[in-house]
Amino acid sequence: MTKIISSPNCGNSPKMEFLKEFNIAFAEGKVEFIIESVTDDIVWDIIGDKKIEGKERFTKELEKMKSEKAIELIIDQILSHGKEGASNGIMKMQNGKQYAFSDFYIFKNTKSNILKSITSYVIEI
Repeated sequence: MTKIISSPNCGNSPKMEFLKEFNIAFAEGKVEFIIESVTDDIVWDIIGDKKIEGKERFTKELEKMKSEKAIELIIDQILSHGKEGASNGIMKMQNGKQYAFSDFYIFKNTKSNILKSITSYVIEI
């Protein structure tokens, strides 16, 4: 089980609560929840590493990543406004590595909790 530490303001709106749950699902390797939360034409740009386009490639990438278990997820901030959102924090892995992350999201529309774009900045610390 992944230990979750989250800022108290991370659930002030439905979109912020969704992004919190999305980040937790990512840390816990809950691929099905993540896949249900993105469009078929999702674009995931991991800056400095790779750009993944389409739900099929996105799913394959998530399946590869879920073997690396997170033991702790610290969510420092979650922001949301209109079609855009962002989160940042630290993920501590079972193998001892730690990653600082900042993710920027674009939703399908202002009323939807479905993501069409994710831009990720990840730094090993």
